[in-house]
Amino acid sequence: MKEIKDINVLAVESSCDETAAAVVHNGREVLSNVISSQIDLHKLYGGVVPEIASRKHIEKINQVIEEALKEAHVTLDDIDVIGVTYGPGLVGALLVGVAEAKAIAYARNLPLVGVHHIEGHISANYIEHPELEPPFFCLVVSGGHTHLVRVKDYGVYEILGRTRDDAAGEAYDKVARAIGLGYPGGPKIDRLAKEGNPEAVRFPKAHMEDAPYDFSFSGLKSAVLNYINGCKMKGETYDPADIAASFQKAVVDVLVEKAMCAAEEFGIYKFAIAGGVASNSALRVGMEAACKERGIQFYYPSPVLCTDNAAMIGAAAYYEYLAGTRHGWDLNAVPNLKLGER
Repeated sequence: MKEIKDINVLAVESSCDETAAAVVHNGREVLSNVISSQIDLHKLYGGVVPEIASRKHIEKINQVIEEALKEAHVTLDDIDVIGVTYGPGLVGALLVGVAEAKAIAYARNLPLVGVHHIEGHISANYIEHPELEPPFFCLVVSGGHTHLVRVKDYGVYEILGRTRDDAAGEAYDKVARAIGLGYPGGPKIDRLAKEGNPEAVRFPKAHMEDAPYDFSFSGLKSAVLNYINGCKMKGETYDPADIAASFQKAVVDVLVEKAMCAAEEFGIYKFAIAGGVASNSALRVGMEAACKERGIQFYYPSPVLCTDNAAMIGAAAYYEYLAGTRHGWDLNAVPNLKLGER
């Protein structure tokens, strides 16, 4: 076996609608990162269809892994660890990746490390910022998750707040559908919002007195839908760009406010964002300005590392491997896996 300081991880990610594989060296150097996206397929249905996603993963996974190895200029003989997302996510989609990873690990007699999807998103920042080390805070914002996480050490997390209903990304998709933008909503609302007035409509911002760091975007989504329906009933016109800008402002204001409150309360002056919505331009600008004002170092991944990808899983698997995490052949998909569970 190679020195512990010289590890190549072959990582697999299939939790939703991207089939991805990557080779990551020592946790932070990406030798390859191949992603086969199903977005165009699911656009037809206005969102991800789990059964279709699972079938597509089966069709693509061998091809994606072969391409990742080729792009990295390595073979399976050069791989030391197999990492794979095993939750949370769509159970059928997860099973495809888990089965593939177990098969390779078994055939090559390699250690198998299951990775939590959110831990992967957090670890994307290690790739983008080699100097970043725990402790720090991370706001994970994606289609299925909105988490405010205190990263105490590699693989050691404390969740300060999470969404109680719709995640921010879900709210983006539903509002985008309502104003005729289609799926996926996040990038489309971000683009349209640049043409609108963020002060045009005052949408509500939810705050929970019993859990100040929790999030709720269901009420905001409903307020947008009610506003649109109200305009239609009254025969009034509305500007989709103004709605997009006003909605996005309401989301970003809440995310930034809660993030900065946590940073000030706990006194950790390194803050990262992660997840699909972390590529949102308004969130990046808002977080960067708020962090600069308070003397907080701000970190964020490139857009390709914000979406679901296997490089982030490879980074997380590397640190889990160093911590002694190993999974057996009974590793299973856990669609509702909680961060911090083994």
